[in-house]
Amino acid sequence: MIEELLPAAVVAVEAHGDEAAVDGALYPEEQAVIARAVEKRRREFTAVRVCARRAMEKLGVPPQPVLPGERGAPRWPAGLVGSMTHCEGYCAAVLVRAGELASLGIDAEPHDRLPDGVLGSVALPTEERRLHDLGRSRPDVHWDRLLFSAKESVYKAWFPLTGKWLDFLEADIEIFTEPAGQGKALSGGFRAELLVPGPLVNGRRLDAFDGRWTVRRGLVATAVTVPHH
Repeated sequence: MIEELLPAAVVAVEAHGDEAAVDGALYPEEQAVIARAVEKRRREFTAVRVCARRAMEKLGVPPQPVLPGERGAPRWPAGLVGSMTHCEGYCAAVLVRAGELASLGIDAEPHDRLPDGVLGSVALPTEERRLHDLGRSRPDVHWDRLLFSAKESVYKAWFPLTGKWLDFLEADIEIFTEPAGQGKALSGGFRAELLVPGPLVNGRRLDAFDGRWTVRRGLVATAVTVPHH
């Protein structure tokens, strides 16, 4: 699912349910991070790291610990750029060599409406108007959740480039749809206009991020890639 949203150079590994949460799969350093965590957190933490190590193997990189760094962002091996996500019943990790992309971010969410009161804290008035229009044409899609997921992906791509927090209201996202053919999952793209100074990538200031999304199997998935040029 995630792989379809990303360039061919990116390696994606995903798992449904708890299929990746195997006992003994963590390094001691990782075990220490979740020593006092509840069981649900332990299983999610383990499953997504198993996915990450399988992605490393696909890139020919020796598997190694993935420890949380500042603000919980994963610290990847030198020369790699990556992102991880997990929600109820699903997790995924994506990796690419740093020469291929400057940054990337992924997110997956249950395809369900956001809890009451959440949309108003994460969406700009312009975004809410667009969601209303999208909902009139495709009421079967939870556009509020899709917007939330897109903002999560934007932040995950933003943070490695800046080391700074990006508030939900500091990016204005416009979602685009594509025609859904017979048997084809609903999908499309989105553009996030940054409302604060964007990161410098190879001397060029970025003012927007571009991403893709899909809805299938009860999930919403989004991905953002930041090229070097």
